[in-house]
Amino acid sequence: MDAVFDNMDLFWSGFLRSLGICLWGMVGSLVLGTFIAACRVSPIPSLRWFGTSWVTLIRNCPLTVVLFFMAFGLPEIGINQSYYVFGVAALVIYTSAFVCEAIRSGINSVSAGQAEAARSIGLTFGQSLSQVVMPQAFRSIVPPLGSVIIAMFKNSAVVGAFGVGRDLWSVYKNLTSAQGYDGLPVITGVAVGYLCITLPAAAILAYTERKVAIAR
Repeated sequence: MDAVFDNMDLFWSGFLRSLGICLWGMVGSLVLGTFIAACRVSPIPSLRWFGTSWVTLIRNCPLTVVLFFMAFGLPEIGINQSYYVFGVAALVIYTSAFVCEAIRSGINSVSAGQAEAARSIGLTFGQSLSQVVMPQAFRSIVPPLGSVIIAMFKNSAVVGAFGVGRDLWSVYKNLTSAQGYDGLPVITGVAVGYLCITLPAAAILAYTERKVAIAR
């Protein structure tokens, strides 16, 4: 494990970089996924069409295709950003489709009569969704949403493979390819770094799930 201890500064900077990708990806995908879910259940046909098209298109594309499109396709039409920005944007776009479906499944678990009752007392669609439906749907949303978020954290390793900077994956490539260290101890250090991100997140989600669960 000398490769890990002798290069602890590299692992630490890679860990912080990977953590940043995960946090930006989580916040962005939750915001975008919630918006797409609202479109999916909207009474306006054009918004429903947009939401359905987004989910169908993104969910059926591999993450690597989205990454290639962002990193190599957009510069050809004059949109240039760093690989870090493109990588995080690709992660947000890809994960938003799955976040949307987790939220939509929770919304569909609430009786349609609840939304109709809210609308009958004068609430708008947005008010009935945010004040009546979503609070009831939250219990059903948390478990699948937690799985989506954990999967997104793991997918951040794929983003790192596209050269977004000194993240954990680039540390592995640097130490094994450029500096000639054995791969096993380096990849073990990288794996521990990712576990330091995913395990606390999983524990927080499990705690949240228990807090909102209905007592049986």
